[in-house]
Amino acid sequence: MKRRRILFTAAASVMALTLGACAASAAVPAPSSSVSAAGTYRTLEEIKSSGSVNIGVFSDKAPFGYVDENGKYQGYDVVFADRIGQDLGTAVNYVSVDPASRVEFLETGKVDIILANFTVTDERSSKVDFALPYMKVSLGVVSPDGAVITDPSQLSGKTLIVAKGTTAETYFEKNYPDVKLQKYDAYADAYNALLDGRGDAFSTDNTEVLAWALSNPGFTVGIDSLGNQDAIAPAVTKGNASLLDWLNTEIEDLGKEQFFHKDYAETLQPVYGNSADPESLVVEGGVIS
Repeated sequence: MKRRRILFTAAASVMALTLGACAASAAVPAPSSSVSAAGTYRTLEEIKSSGSVNIGVFSDKAPFGYVDENGKYQGYDVVFADRIGQDLGTAVNYVSVDPASRVEFLETGKVDIILANFTVTDERSSKVDFALPYMKVSLGVVSPDGAVITDPSQLSGKTLIVAKGTTAETYFEKNYPDVKLQKYDAYADAYNALLDGRGDAFSTDNTEVLAWALSNPGFTVGIDSLGNQDAIAPAVTKGNASLLDWLNTEIEDLGKEQFFHKDYAETLQPVYGNSADPESLVVEGGVIS
C-alpha cells in the first residue's frame, strides 16, 4: 500500500509538471510572428522565409488602389506594392482595407504593410510606424455643378460626405463643427451617396476627388487644396524595425531611378491629363521638396 501511494504521488507530480509545461507552451507566441506593445507582426526575415508579403490596399479608390473588371488589383499604390514584392523576392498577397481599418489590420497582423493612400498624422504615428513618404497630398472637396462648394464656410449647416478614419473626417470635426458629417466605411458607398444627392459635397484627398470628378460629368472640385500639405507613406506595425528599415532603403533606392514618376505616368497621368502637375504630387527618394 505504501509503495502504491508513492507511485501515485510520483505519477501525479509528473502529470502536474506536464500540464504546467503545456500551459507555458501555449502562452508562447508562434515562432512565425513577433509581438510588440502595439500588436503582432512578422519580421523582414519571416516574410522572406514565408515567400509572401501581405499588403493592405484599397479596392475601390481608383486610380490609387482598385479592382478592375478582371478581378485584378490596379493603381498607383499597387504598382509600388508589386515592386516591393519583386525586390523582397516574394509573392504579394493583396488584402482589401477600408480607411478606418488600416491601423487595426497592422496591429492584428492581418497585413505586413499598408499601402492605401495612408496620410501621415501625429495620431496615426503613435499607433503605427510610417516609412519615408512617396506622395504629397492635401484635402479637396467635390460637389455638384449646380451648387459648387468653393469655400468651407459654404458648408455651414449642410451635409458633407466623408469616409470614416480619414483626414477629412478629422479636419472638419476640428475646424468646422457646424458642418453635418455623413460618414461611410467604404469610398464606393461615399461616392454613391454623393451621386444619389444624399449630401451636398464629398471631401477626401484632393488627388482622388480630382480624378473622380474627371470621370463623373456633372461634378466639380471647387476646393482643390484645403488644410496643410501632408505626406503619404507606407506603414508597418509599431516596432517592426527590420521591415521599416528595409522599406526606407527601398524608397531611397527607387528614387534613384525616378520610380514614382514612372508610376505616375503609368497610372495617374491617363486620368489627370494636364489638370495636375506630377511635381506637386510625386515624392522621390522620400524627400519632400
